[in-house]
Amino acid sequence: MKKLCSAANLMEAHILLDLLAHANIEARLFNEHAQGGVGDIPFTHAYPEVWIAREDDLLRAQAVVRAYEKSPVETGVVFCRTCSEENPANFQLCWRCGSGLESASR
Repeated sequence: MKKLCSAANLMEAHILLDLLAHANIEARLFNEHAQGGVGDIPFTHAYPEVWIAREDDLLRAQAVVRAYEKSPVETGVVFCRTCSEENPANFQLCWRCGSGLESASR
């Protein structure tokens, strides 16, 4: 096993795990529950860590992380045509009614 990176938070760590899984790279998450120890241990030791199972996958895994880090952040909003609810622009379905947002103008 080889440490790939430390994530800023658990959400980011799980996103990275999913991206690695889609690239057929086996990975594990460590320090998933370490946030509760902050104060007793330094906060930098409590960051979630993503480790890959095979060192041979390191270069591909680093490329996945770089692509994730370079992806643009969507900050706009889109309104559902069915119920007029405001949704983040990166949503595919309305959080309120479940209607597709693909055809909505962004």
